[in-house]
Amino acid sequence: MSWILLLIQLTVTVIMGVYFYTQLKNLRRTAPQGRRECAKEMENLRRMRSISLTEPLSEHVRPKQFSDIIGQEEGIRSLMAILCGKNPQHVLIYGPPGVGKTCAARLALEAAKKSEGTPFAQNAPFIEMDATCVRFDERAIADPLIGSVHDPIYQGAGPLGVQGIPQPKPGAVSRAHGGVLFLDEIGEMHPIQMNKLLKVLEDRKVRFESAYYHPDDPGTPRYVHEIFKNGLPADFRLIGATTRSPEEISPALRSRCMEIFFRALDSEEVARIAQEAAERAGFSMRKETAALAGQYALCGRDAVNMVQMASGVAQLEGRSDIRLTDMEWVIESGHCAKRPGERAALENRIGAVHGLAVHGSHQGAVMEIEAAAEQGKGRVLVTGIVEEEELGENGHTLRRKSMAHSSARNVQTLLHRLGYLNAHTDVHINFPGGMPVDGPSAGAAMAVAAVSVLTGRPVDGASAMTGEISVQGRVLPVGGVPAKAEAAKRAGLSRVLVPRENAMERFRDAGIQVILIDSLEEALDLMLLPLSAAERDADAPLSAPASLSASPVCMQKG
Repeated sequence: MSWILLLIQLTVTVIMGVYFYTQLKNLRRTAPQGRRECAKEMENLRRMRSISLTEPLSEHVRPKQFSDIIGQEEGIRSLMAILCGKNPQHVLIYGPPGVGKTCAARLALEAAKKSEGTPFAQNAPFIEMDATCVRFDERAIADPLIGSVHDPIYQGAGPLGVQGIPQPKPGAVSRAHGGVLFLDEIGEMHPIQMNKLLKVLEDRKVRFESAYYHPDDPGTPRYVHEIFKNGLPADFRLIGATTRSPEEISPALRSRCMEIFFRALDSEEVARIAQEAAERAGFSMRKETAALAGQYALCGRDAVNMVQMASGVAQLEGRSDIRLTDMEWVIESGHCAKRPGERAALENRIGAVHGLAVHGSHQGAVMEIEAAAEQGKGRVLVTGIVEEEELGENGHTLRRKSMAHSSARNVQTLLHRLGYLNAHTDVHINFPGGMPVDGPSAGAAMAVAAVSVLTGRPVDGASAMTGEISVQGRVLPVGGVPAKAEAAKRAGLSRVLVPRENAMERFRDAGIQVILIDSLEEALDLMLLPLSAAERDADAPLSAPASLSASPVCMQKG
């Protein structure tokens, strides 16, 4: 019986020996082939790395210092105040594309490293990611932003995985430890990723979990125990950039960050960028050519691209100068749309008022408000604005009426109480060009336009105004007044009328006369010009009050 067992054992041993000998022989046969393949791939990689093209002009003209970033002095100052100090904060930067948000963030970190008492070390990292491209797996297998755990069940777990040990993999938040994490287009981040990021901002560390981790396993390396027990450090400062408006950003994120605004560039600033881009590219360009680029390019990136294309045309013809005809060809071939006119008409006109608005990324604009009187029923009609819009998604919608219509109702009531509007006259107020009107800030300007057309008195064409109007004739505060004043200055106007309660806004650097008003009476005295003798003898207006000066107190007494 024993010899039978011995024979079976011997047979199994021989079979196993033959199997392992065959496997070893095959491995030796394939190893040289594998080495040859690896050597071939390495050679291809070295060959690819030896080939490089010249950098695009957009990279060549990238700002190297703060003075190279045009038009964002206020935003840069705010960014420096937040980051350069003993207690730097998280930051959200709002602004249109191509105005220097990323470059400003990089330069701000370098400046912060040199500031007194800064917590940033000289080797503090700047980790940049695009929030729209942050791929993550809902099963937590891979997450380049937050980090993940490579469990033993996954392919390629390595030696530790063979031993059944989970391996934490750091993400960008840990690589940014001690420095800055810059997330471009943070407004496009997935809600799940946003919630994870908020937790990291609060804890300053990343915590990992795994069903394969055993705290009492002696085979688990010490650092893995430490990570699972106390988390992976992620103490950084977040700089998020977005082209969205603040209302579209997560309130939880906004509550953890300081907010600053980069403004849109005007045509002159874009022209400066085009001029400097041409000089760095080694081409000469006259100022009128750069000014033409500024009229069609919406941001610095657009201007640089136009210059690069125009310089290519010049180079094909063997020239070192970019001509006006080159830029015209670029505009025509690219189907570029001209920027809206920034200069306002300065003529004194009846029923025409320069109003002020804010749109886009906190960008001010001058809008024309015109009025006409006609026979009717004592109504104030408004056209040229969006009457209703739907907000919401996923089947939940909210229909909202524009606040400008509410302002028109206030104007109608006020004009009746003052005696400017009777029951046989309608006033048609129009916003030409479909200007962005959403809010009550055009109310006072609408009232002035209506009174102008009803009394026949022309409006001062060198002035603009903003403010909400109440049914009692008071001019109430509105938002975005500094941006509106800046827009009026760019349009060539000499003064703006703003509500007195907006006096706390910064106007000393506006470069334009700012007049504070409390009531419609003050606005009419300042905006409406007196009639000449010839005009007084002309045809009477459709409606006019007995007295042109009636205070809100008198109106309340009826």
